[in-house]
Amino acid sequence: MQKLSNLLPEGFHDSLPPHAEAASRLQRDVLDTLASHGYARVSPPLAEYEDVLANRMTGSAKSDLMRFVDPISQRTLALRPDITMQIGRIAATSLAGQARPLRLSYSGQVLKLRSGQLRPERSRLQIGAELIGTDSVIAASEIVSVAIEALEQAGVSGITVDFTMPDLIDILAAGPLPLNQAQIAEVRAELDMKDAGGLAEIGANGFLPLIEATGPFHKAMEKLRNFDSEGLLASRLDGIAEIAASIAGQANLTLDPTERHGFEYQSWFGFTLFAEGFVGALGRGGSYEIMDAQGQPESAVGFSLYPSPLIDAGFGAKAKELVFLPLGHDSTISKKLRSDGWRTAAALSDKDDAKAMGCTHILNGDKPEKL
Repeated sequence: MQKLSNLLPEGFHDSLPPHAEAASRLQRDVLDTLASHGYARVSPPLAEYEDVLANRMTGSAKSDLMRFVDPISQRTLALRPDITMQIGRIAATSLAGQARPLRLSYSGQVLKLRSGQLRPERSRLQIGAELIGTDSVIAASEIVSVAIEALEQAGVSGITVDFTMPDLIDILAAGPLPLNQAQIAEVRAELDMKDAGGLAEIGANGFLPLIEATGPFHKAMEKLRNFDSEGLLASRLDGIAEIAASIAGQANLTLDPTERHGFEYQSWFGFTLFAEGFVGALGRGGSYEIMDAQGQPESAVGFSLYPSPLIDAGFGAKAKELVFLPLGHDSTISKKLRSDGWRTAAALSDKDDAKAMGCTHILNGDKPEKL
């Protein structure tokens, strides 16, 4: 007889009790928070036509698609690595006639072709909200505030919001610090590593102050304003400062103006969400553009959360008492218990062991007694 295998592909795993239940509860708490702010839920499919999905992606992200041929249409399909682009498609097509601003929320699994060192899983839960039709400071402030509230409702504390300016290097390279495309890539690489020596070596000394303009928000913002002596960045800096002021006291605030990991398609502002006790980001967001049905850009702002580390750490778990129902119990009593919030497990034979089934109580007459 062939031995059953429990081997799964690299980066995939089963979600077992109590983690699966905790994940559902955390997901529900976050989505309920988004709904309370008027974000209507949509649920796009796991797979789409590869060309349609790729057309809404940017840069190297297209190489992150897992593709296969649909035996029905004979067209190439792809499994989504991100849900945000699908929300953009829905907003530009099915909901094109809806009034703006349009608030949408979503939740679902996404598939990464490759895993990272910090996040070895390739199938991940993504939950988020998108505000489509504007990327004003007021809209951006709402998105950041809702993201913080969603994490708090999931039980997270010690939240840090790290702001960035995704298009900063492009603006500077096209203006006071001219660079060609090859040089832009070099400067970005050195700034990613915060390598002052590397910047000096490639003759990009003008970008050195950006390394210093990193850290606690107000000090970093002051250094960035001093760097912007010509006022080229003034409107962006004012906008980000206003967003930061709107969430003062809700989270710790930091600024890293050249951070670009995970901000491939964001425009004038982006933010990363961290929390005390967790390595790596719990979510990201910012401003971006989607293409409408006529191929014209439409402003949007949103965020995505990746709550797997929270679930692994026990967030969302809620111990519930489980009542063992002996054979022949009164079904009206057990129904009343469930309506009062108890969980019940009914005996299917006289050999069933209440403790082995994880029960904390046993029904004795009309009342549960602690085991």
